[in-house]
Amino acid sequence: MVSGWRACPERGCCQPVSACQDRGWHRDRRRFRSPQHGQDPILTPMAPEKPFKIQQISDPGRITCGVDAGFHSFPPDCLPFRPSSPYPESQNVRSVDLTSYGLLVEDVHRNPPVPQLYADSIRADTRSVIAESGALIAYSGAKTGRSPLDKRVVRHADSQDDIWWGSINMPITQDTFLINRERAIDFLNTRSRLYCVDAFAGWDPATRVKVRVVCARPYHALFMYTMLIRPTAQELADYGDPDLVIINAGQFPANLHTTGMTSKTSVDLNLEAKEIVILGTEYAGEMKKGVFTYMNYAAPKAGILSMHCSATADRVSGQTSVMFGLSGTGKTTLSADPRRLLIGDDEHCWSDTGIYNIEGGCYAKAIFLSHDTEPEIFDALGYGSVLENVIYDKQTHGVDFTDDSITENTRGAYPIENVSNAKVPCIGDHPADVIFLTCDAFGVLPPVSRLTPEEAMYHFISGYTAKVAGTEVGVTEPEATFSPCFGGPFLAWHPKKYAQLLADRLREHGSNVWLVNTGWSGGAHGVGSRMKLSFTRAIINAIHEGRLIEAPTKIDPIFGFEVVTEVDDVPSQVLWPESTWADKGAYARAAAKLKGLFEDNYAQYR
Repeated sequence: MVSGWRACPERGCCQPVSACQDRGWHRDRRRFRSPQHGQDPILTPMAPEKPFKIQQISDPGRITCGVDAGFHSFPPDCLPFRPSSPYPESQNVRSVDLTSYGLLVEDVHRNPPVPQLYADSIRADTRSVIAESGALIAYSGAKTGRSPLDKRVVRHADSQDDIWWGSINMPITQDTFLINRERAIDFLNTRSRLYCVDAFAGWDPATRVKVRVVCARPYHALFMYTMLIRPTAQELADYGDPDLVIINAGQFPANLHTTGMTSKTSVDLNLEAKEIVILGTEYAGEMKKGVFTYMNYAAPKAGILSMHCSATADRVSGQTSVMFGLSGTGKTTLSADPRRLLIGDDEHCWSDTGIYNIEGGCYAKAIFLSHDTEPEIFDALGYGSVLENVIYDKQTHGVDFTDDSITENTRGAYPIENVSNAKVPCIGDHPADVIFLTCDAFGVLPPVSRLTPEEAMYHFISGYTAKVAGTEVGVTEPEATFSPCFGGPFLAWHPKKYAQLLADRLREHGSNVWLVNTGWSGGAHGVGSRMKLSFTRAIINAIHEGRLIEAPTKIDPIFGFEVVTEVDDVPSQVLWPESTWADKGAYARAAAKLKGLFEDNYAQYR
């Protein structure tokens, strides 16, 4: 059992149920309130004296907390967490027949209410607790990140000519898939209770994908209910058969003696069966990225561009932009612009009608998270959210976001509706601007350049950023990193497929493409300095306001693209990198080196 919660005596909540009823609290259907940021939690954590339980009662606006057999109903302002959320209020527990998958467990809960998933998580895992903010804290076990080397795709005659085979998409046979699938089904059949989450991927009703997740851990069910697009009661009643099924038996290992297995972890995608089987990893992100990998196959096959990017819209005009960028480029920070509406932070599609978010939630890095640096994300991690692999204070249940003793990859998953400036439904018009972010630690790329569709294809396929000396063992100078389409691990087709779709969309809709360097100026890392965030924000604002379309430019002699030479609130010297270097010869050598790295990387795609 988890550490118990008892109400503060001055609130008068620790009374028999009859007393609560006399106060009329059972009849109160107001939304629950949580402490504002910076205030003490309303309920005080204390050492558990008796087993503590949480359950949902008949009133959909109530939660009852109990000690042993006696349950106490708390009023809305006396809870340690905030059940006001985007989830359907009348989402009763539903059973679903999974025998067609070979699953014989009778106790199957379909889209159970969030309070039940909290309670079940706490009962099933003694480490799971409710954070001070109201989020569920859960742990993924030995694997605290994705296992890209264990991803497999079934080689089948119907799709084998479509797949970009190699280190990203490693083939297995249908027989191997069936062995792993049977192993997963056999394990799930040993569980006393299973969870089935039926939801959607893609906010466009015309193209959305029905995704079914079957799992044994309630934390996994809550995670995917948060990350997918949650159906209304009517949509759930009309759901029908899913388009994609995830069978998550991550608590059970793969068999190393099975052909094609190189570890006890395996994440297998069968495009023909439209199934994903997970063995040997409980990291919830595998399910999220499994859906994205499937979308990266299905969407381009239908002529839709799937993108690993963020998307925002102007509050007044609704004009949209998309922003690509690898880790460390500032994509999360620059996308969290209170002056714009957030369509999504990570995965999108660009169809004939515009752009739309694939997900119903966000999955943010939590390491060093603070209200001062990222208030939107910090405030979003309340009730209905999941905090993964974080360390918390056993007395207050406050999370120490600076503690990386379990992993640096601590994460928080939260419904997008928890973001104050979210645009829901998460759809928008064709983007006016496409922004490629890079963190160039060589100090060579300009702060902002304008790209033609052909140049956009080149830099999109390249997906460049750089590692910085000192961030990893053995990295002593800037190291170029290339990830095709800014999302290499999740691609299904060859990168040129996505690049061609992008170029077609750019030409058709006249979108502007910008390459923005958030990296070093005045020299490489160790000599120069990181581009000021205020300069980058000024550039992004100018792009969104259309002020750079007619701005003066110069042709870069190394890369050949147009470099913007005038931006309000950014010194003109900074906009032309060579002028910031004291040693012009060193600049020329660094520029030639980076150009060569680009060419060497691109050669594999010719």
